Amino acid sequence: MIEYLDLLMFAVLIGAILLGYPVSFTLTGVAVVFAGLGWALGVFDAALLGALGQRLFGIMTNDVLIAIPLFVFMGVVLQQSKIAEELLETMGRLFGSLRGGLGVSVILVGALLAASTGIVGATVVAMGMIALPTMLRNGYSPTLASGVVCTAGTLGQIIPPSTLLIILSDVMSNAYQQAQFRQGLFTIDTISVGQTFAAALLPGLTLVAIYVVYMLVKAWTSPKSAPALARAEVRPETGDVLGALLPPLLLIVAVLGSILGGVATPSEAASVGAIGALLLAAARGKESPRPIYLGGGALLALAILVDIAPVRLQRGDSGPGDWIVGAVAIVLVAVATVAIGIALRRAWRTELLKPVMTATLTITAMIFATILTASVFSLVFRGLGGDEHVEAIIGAMPGGPNGALLFVMALIFVLGFFLDFVEISVILLPLVAPVLIVMGHDPVWLSILIAINLQTSFLTPPFGFSLFYLRGAAPKEITTGQIYAGVIPFIGLQILGMAVLWLWQPLATAVPDWLF
Repeated sequence: MIEYLDLLMFAVLIGAILLGYPVSFTLTGVAVVFAGLGWALGVFDAALLGALGQRLFGIMTNDVLIAIPLFVFMGVVLQQSKIAEELLETMGRLFGSLRGGLGVSVILVGALLAASTGIVGATVVAMGMIALPTMLRNGYSPTLASGVVCTAGTLGQIIPPSTLLIILSDVMSNAYQQAQFRQGLFTIDTISVGQTFAAALLPGLTLVAIYVVYMLVKAWTSPKSAPALARAEVRPETGDVLGALLPPLLLIVAVLGSILGGVATPSEAASVGAIGALLLAAARGKESPRPIYLGGGALLALAILVDIAPVRLQRGDSGPGDWIVGAVAIVLVAVATVAIGIALRRAWRTELLKPVMTATLTITAMIFATILTASVFSLVFRGLGGDEHVEAIIGAMPGGPNGALLFVMALIFVLGFFLDFVEISVILLPLVAPVLIVMGHDPVWLSILIAINLQTSFLTPPFGFSLFYLRGAAPKEITTGQIYAGVIPFIGLQILGMAVLWLWQPLATAVPDWLF
């Protein structure tokens, strides 16, 4: 029994979480109890706990994870400023004349919001309050409508930028380094957030295409479940369409373009997204948007200027041209600063800033509390020999590397019924990912395959978060059973998406190979 203390520790953790105890406290509590038990039985070296301070400090100063609160802030601002609502209404009118068009518009809006906000809860709630009642009024099947809204909202986890991909990038990069150490390599490669974002682009768009095809086929085979709208209710003007589409598209280009183009690090790009979202929200108010537009233009001009002619006035050979460029840059910074100050003042006066900051702090604290306490758990688990047991179990799977990967994917899928994606990412993946990489699986491709699996955890009953989000926002005539029944076909589509990626690895590796 003593030699399996590590596996018992993992089982107790899962049981405690299922009983409803807070995850972060459970992780630390279970780790402390089993560390003491292991020390008393002589199978755990208490000196290992001395590494905790360094591990926690490393997490809090991790440049990759710094981007999380900024991306969360960006998403919450877009959700609170009603940009998502306007986009939903406009796209619904644009595609409504097509049979199944409302469902297609929900999927496309989900993809756009995923690339601009990355927050599943905000997207599902917004679409549940706006699109779902419209679909029901126009004769859509309640189960189909619920399934489309739930699934489209989860695209925020696989289409960059997303908190899942940021966390996964950090976890898989550490796993990749461990795998290289085990192979005796001294020149160590890593996985960047940019690579992970680039790798997720085509698989994310492939999922969108799969959803759209399913929606159109469903509308064709069962016209009563997804009818077209009356012509009088569609045809928005071109200006309305551009006004709804351009703000999120500009933000997407600014954030993803700066990361994938190598112009900015993820944390720098996240700050661009946060400021961009704040400016967009301020420009939508009743006051004149002119100073906001000037500030946005100044920031764009500044980015172009420093790329073409970097400002280095501290050099001894600086000439008149350098000083002119520096003066222009100072003016642009001043204009942008004034615009940001105006945007903050408007956000405060319209009572937008307080709920945004509160939501950002709450979400960020939840994520970091889980990451920090999972580090305590993993340290004790490894001290009890858990990584060796996990490696032995995976290595014993029939079918070699593919059999081992199939076992791990099935385990993640099952755990997704009960656990959050953050918990699975920071508890399970550090244990299994190095073993899979040593077996020969490409780490970038593996990251995206796992990301789609973790995205599915938002849909799987009984504890899928999208199901709870929609239950809170859906009209009273929608039952919980209809929501659960509605997502079942889309869970199958998620499995289809994983199968496509498994059979065609370049779907995830081609873009990062080309860019990096």
